[in-house]
Amino acid sequence: MLTDQIFACRLCAGRFAATATAHAPRPVVWFRPQARLLIVGQAPGARVHASGQPFDDASGDRLRDWMGIPPETFYDRDRIAIVPMAFCFPGYDARGADLPPPPICAGTWRGRVMDQLAPRLTLLVGAYAQRWHLAAKGSVSDIVAGWRDHAPAVFPLPHPSWRNTGWLKRNGWFAEDLLPALRIRVQEVLNDPA
Repeated sequence: MLTDQIFACRLCAGRFAATATAHAPRPVVWFRPQARLLIVGQAPGARVHASGQPFDDASGDRLRDWMGIPPETFYDRDRIAIVPMAFCFPGYDARGADLPPPPICAGTWRGRVMDQLAPRLTLLVGAYAQRWHLAAKGSVSDIVAGWRDHAPAVFPLPHPSWRNTGWLKRNGWFAEDLLPALRIRVQEVLNDPA
């Protein structure tokens, strides 16, 4: 089974051991083929690495608010797949900044996972997800501002991190225009019996 193979992956063991966190791989795999909604993020953070549950942090709280759904819906694997660009926490650099998702993870697993999924709605959270799935060039701001070009099947989003609070304040159209459309689409996809 593919999920078992991903759970057992240790391709990045040496890379992670060499980071400031010196941690071992712990793939966080959160999908089932029947999921209607796909969330594609960057990679698990340290808290998710510890808990094994994606978006188990303040960013997850903000993302669930953006979607207009409670945690029990968000964590229902039969309805929502959460498949980041890398399944493991990549670690921190010497300055304490998040390292990018190792490309070997997407190169090894992404195609195989996508072959098993047929989501009706995909949320692309951040630059790495947008570049891979949309072959998008340009800034996250530009890609998210052009969200109507991809809706209703795909919604590009900024990362829901506290680091983007300033961006959210400067771009009021995100809360006024995109989020209401996103919440409607999430409800349509999750509540349609077909």
